[in-house]
Amino acid sequence: MASLRSASVGLPVFFFALMLFHAFATSSVQAQVEGPAPPPSSDGTTLDLGIAYVLMFAALAVTYLVHPIDSLPFKLF
Repeated sequence: MASLRSASVGLPVFFFALMLFHAFATSSVQAQVEGPAPPPSSDGTTLDLGIAYVLMFAALAVTYLVHPIDSLPFKLF
């Protein structure tokens, strides 16, 4: 009988503690207000410049790969 009495007292205390924790946890989460979003770190010119450099290096690589074949004194293929 003693275990039944301690269980009947412990359960409401547990639920009361759970509701108290929930009340404080949700109020602290709702109190945090986010500031405005930061401005973009670049206006797109950095991305455009990166794409331009990649295309220039690709054109340079193709140029150096194609022209030495034309300048060889013998025919490869």
